[in-house]
Amino acid sequence: MPFMLFSNIVVLKLIIVIALTLNVMGCNQTKSENTNSQKKNMILENSITDTATFGSGCFWCTEAIFERVNGVLDVVSGYAGGHVDNPTYEEVCTGSTGHAECTQITFNPEVITYDELLEIFWKTHDPTTLNRQGNDVGTQYRSVIFYHNDEQKQKAEYYKKKLDEEKIWKDPIVTEISPLPKYYIAEKYHQDYYENNPYQGYCAFVITPKVEKFEKVFKDKLKK
Repeated sequence: MPFMLFSNIVVLKLIIVIALTLNVMGCNQTKSENTNSQKKNMILENSITDTATFGSGCFWCTEAIFERVNGVLDVVSGYAGGHVDNPTYEEVCTGSTGHAECTQITFNPEVITYDELLEIFWKTHDPTTLNRQGNDVGTQYRSVIFYHNDEQKQKAEYYKKKLDEEKIWKDPIVTEISPLPKYYIAEKYHQDYYENNPYQGYCAFVITPKVEKFEKVFKDKLKK
């Protein structure tokens, strides 16, 4: 067999092997995602649940923190508080839709209370900077609590007033407290973003230090 023909056959085989490997990896990833989704659905179906919705800057950060809290069953990144239906991430990033990047948190109130979630919310971002968290600037990064009922509204307003009176921060709290409007779930690649991309630049340099600080301060509230 001529050398050139032999080389071509070897290259072709390698291409086929690589293609098959990638296909199997893709199938395995899909199966893993489906399995995780089924487990999560089973947990949700068999638990007492309540829901909280917070905006505290980039939802990649907020999601990464609340996913570590014992009693939190699910965290979904999304958009709320705007005036455009079915906004895309690109549209929200312009600041023109009025939406805030948010996380909707499903939790078991017998394990973690709404009051405790509010404590984590206040302590893991700066509620005194209007439309800004660190270098993330725009109305989409505003500090906001979207309440689901009157009880949540009263608790949010009570703690906001109490923290202001105690001057925990030198500047007044600017956190918006509003009834939950329609919640739009963010694109699939935003879900579990930090868990899936821990070495991506923003994740490594911004989110990881924030998560590590959270785990030290709230070590008694972490999932085992």
